[in-house]
Amino acid sequence: MKEKTGIVDTLEERQPYITRKQEKGQAIPLACDNNSLAGAISQRACVYSGARVVLNPVTDAIHLVHGPIGCAGYTWDIRGAKSSGIETNRSSFSTDMKELDIVFGGEKKLSNAIDELMGLYCPPVIFVYSTCIVGIIGDDLEAICKNASKKHNIPVIPIKSEGFKGNKSDGYKAACDALKQLIKRPQETAEKKPEVNPEVRKPKINILGDFNVAGDVWLVKPLFEQMGIEVIVSLTGDSTTRSISGAAEADLNLVQCSGSMNYLAKWMQREYGIPYLSASFFGIEDISIALRKTAEYFDSEEMKKKAEEILETETNRIMPEISRVRERVKGKKAAIYMGGPAKALTLIKGFAELGMEVVIIGTQTGKKEDYEQISYSVRDGTVIVDDANPLELAELLVKQKADLMVAGVKERFIAYKLGVAFCDFNHDRVVEFEGFDGFVNFAREVDASINSPVWKAVRQRTLKPEAVESEREAVKGVNSGKPCVKQYKDISMGPDFLNTKPDAAVKSQA
Repeated sequence: MKEKTGIVDTLEERQPYITRKQEKGQAIPLACDNNSLAGAISQRACVYSGARVVLNPVTDAIHLVHGPIGCAGYTWDIRGAKSSGIETNRSSFSTDMKELDIVFGGEKKLSNAIDELMGLYCPPVIFVYSTCIVGIIGDDLEAICKNASKKHNIPVIPIKSEGFKGNKSDGYKAACDALKQLIKRPQETAEKKPEVNPEVRKPKINILGDFNVAGDVWLVKPLFEQMGIEVIVSLTGDSTTRSISGAAEADLNLVQCSGSMNYLAKWMQREYGIPYLSASFFGIEDISIALRKTAEYFDSEEMKKKAEEILETETNRIMPEISRVRERVKGKKAAIYMGGPAKALTLIKGFAELGMEVVIIGTQTGKKEDYEQISYSVRDGTVIVDDANPLELAELLVKQKADLMVAGVKERFIAYKLGVAFCDFNHDRVVEFEGFDGFVNFAREVDASINSPVWKAVRQRTLKPEAVESEREAVKGVNSGKPCVKQYKDISMGPDFLNTKPDAAVKSQA
């Protein structure tokens, strides 16, 4: 048995990507913001994935994938974004490139596909995504889209999203570059001013980085509207080409998902003079901060008063249920693995409000400053990991004795196989988690998952590689020469394996 080093037994090159909480003021010794390590089966997605998850919630757009049909399987349901109107984005389109297209080029096929889609749908915009094979064979995506745009008199926007060009963060940037082309310059070119008199006109804001998963944004907009603020558009949740075009008329941008939208927010600040603030709409503390920061920015006493009234009324309304759940889950340990750092940070506060402790936290796209902020926000002993792979997550869940894992759907089965409760906080969920009612939904889901009766029938696994090898060797000795050995090895990683004696296991296989 080789000697293990580091927090978990993983590839030597992966060790710098896993660390523990540091004292405030200390630089966190964590490698991050790099392309995934080859062979590590990373959870980090590709450029195409990042572009698609940002743009797909634009409800009236045609999303055309130029490439093999397999990439088109990554479609509208990757976001679970809801629409209050048209749902063109729920149809997925692909040029379905075949072997001959790869040999002779797919430009003609792409041009014909755009013409056909215009005849069927007459959309206000078409996004054309390039995939890995397109980047390899060199189809001139920009020229095709430029000609189609002139022919049909609509924006046909090429998204340079070949998967091998980088990682998910590069896809976010490609998506933001596409959104820039839809945002129109407002009629008034005067420089934005912090002071907006609500008695003259309503202050206007955009919400950036909210994708209306399960209808989240519908629980957030009313809070600002009650404060006398008009929400022009949520980028990109429940957005349309027309609403996006008016985004430059805003007085302020509130950025929730910094990883996907900070790039666009900074561009709008330079281009249109629109400042931006970071915000989160999950959990009582972060919702309170978002409303108060917005009222403070507009420097309106009436708005500040209204914000406090909303916070007092809504908090008093949901606290009985939050308190009930807290009594059932307090002291439990949670593991967080998110795509971006913004959600990870807000979850730390949410679990604190439920009396729970975070023992593992990681992201796919966090940067050094994000992990430093995370390190300052968690307790001593918490493991922080960047771009984890399934084996690392599995061992961490056991070592840190997590009771609950909050992540995306890919991680669900890692938790279940270990006898750990799970909550989907990502794009596949069907229940709102933002706003005051959303936090109640989250608390109830956490309670239902942790306290499910099913865990009484499941023995939680203790993942110890040396113990697994020892058991396997013992089984080999008992079953020497028997054909059922291979079958036993295949199922030996089940949840009851380490709690089962070899002889009993052999008998059960006979």
